[in-house]
Parts: sequence; structure tokens; C-alpha cells
Amino acid sequence: MTSRPVALVVGGREEVYDDGWGSVGAVIRLDGEQFGEEALYGLAEFSHLEVLYHFDRVPADKIETGARHPRGNTDWPLVGIFAQRGKNRPNRLGVSRCELVRVDGLDLHVTGLDAVAGTPVLDIKPYLAEFGPRGEVRQPQWSAELMRGYYELGD
Repeated sequence: MTSRPVALVVGGREEVYDDGWGSVGAVIRLDGEQFGEEALYGLAEFSHLEVLYHFDRVPADKIETGARHPRGNTDWPLVGIFAQRGKNRPNRLGVSRCELVRVDGLDLHVTGLDAVAGTPVLDIKPYLAEFGPRGEVRQPQWSAELMRGYYELGD
């Protein structure tokens, strides 16, 4: 399988760290060699995006294929890589939902995208409520604790 990035993250956060993403503004800049502005026609009508990107800063020797304590916190259970959303995933793929602030030419201005500057973007989709979970969502308590400050600093 081969994929070519459709865009790059520009601006926003330069350093990789886990929390406080909610107020981070960034630009997803479409690759002008592959796409024209018409590829974004109608996107401004949506409030949120789903963005698929590559964790390009994770070295191959740091990829996890088994179980670990999320964020190395031994107060949380040992769980498999597919039971958490860590960046050290086998294919190093990230999925984020962020707010679309505006479309400007080939630039998508967003907030809450949890990807750092220079991150290759593999796909962009409008978020549709109908693709959200159907029925009650359940998750373990440790995951709610982990996410407490993910989008906002503090508690």
C-alpha cells in the first residue's frame, strides 16, 4: 500500500506533547500540485472535519504491537495498542476531529487538530453527525481520566 499526503499541517504546535489541544489553531494546507481550490468547494458549509494523518515523528523502533500502560502510567491497566489511541501505533495513523474555522484558497484554518506542524495529512472529510456513534457510548474510567486535559489544560 502506498499513499501520498494530500496536505500538510502548517503552524500550530511545534512540539509533540499530549494535552491542551482544544485551543490550538493550525492550518491544513492542501498540496497545490495535486489539487485546486475546487477540491474544497462546499467544505466551508461544515463546522467540523475528520482528518487522517501520519505520525511521522514516531521512529519505527518505538512502534508498539502489544500491550502497555497508557502514557506509561502504571495506575492505568495494561492494555493492547488497539485498546488505546497512542501515537506509537503499527501503521502510525492518527485520526482527529477538529473545528473548521474557515477555508481560504487551499488553506483550511482549524482549531483542536491534535497534529503538530509539518504532519502529513492523508485524507480530509467533513464530519457528519450521522457518522457519530449510534447508541450509548461506553469506555473505561482510565480513558476518561487520560482524556481529562487532552483538549483543555487543567481540570
